[in-house]
Amino acid sequence: MFDSAVAWLTSQGRTGQWGSSPFTGNERRTRQVTDWLELGGMRIAELDDQPAGCIVVGAAHDYVTPATEPELYVQALVTDRRHAGHAVGRTLLDWAAAEAGRRGVGLLRVDCYAGDDGRLVSYYESCGFTRSAPFTVGEWPGMLLHRRL
Repeated sequence: MFDSAVAWLTSQGRTGQWGSSPFTGNERRTRQVTDWLELGGMRIAELDDQPAGCIVVGAAHDYVTPATEPELYVQALVTDRRHAGHAVGRTLLDWAAAEAGRRGVGLLRVDCYAGDDGRLVSYYESCGFTRSAPFTVGEWPGMLLHRRL
């Protein structure tokens, strides 16, 4: 799914988020995805018995300001472009909000790429998130967002 997302972003001229190289074959990216799976926070959505999207929840990334209260953090979200327009990402984010509630946590946070035209930030806002703070990692512009439950 990450490879198809990178290919789609690249075809749109949007390489700032994840670059233009596939995750497959990239040792650092392979380790990252393996860690997400091994830590137990990864969930896969299916449509018609096919993988359609992936969300990873857990602790906040170390490059964002720590929360001042208990939280659940969306570490990654990706959808397979073959299932675009079927609300896969929104459904996964709603699952994360429900999971936070099951854990007794009232705060769901996520960060995302905030460069180019800001479409990704707007997407998260359309899913009920509110901008918290911009940040940068090197030259990569990001936005931290939150959703109260």
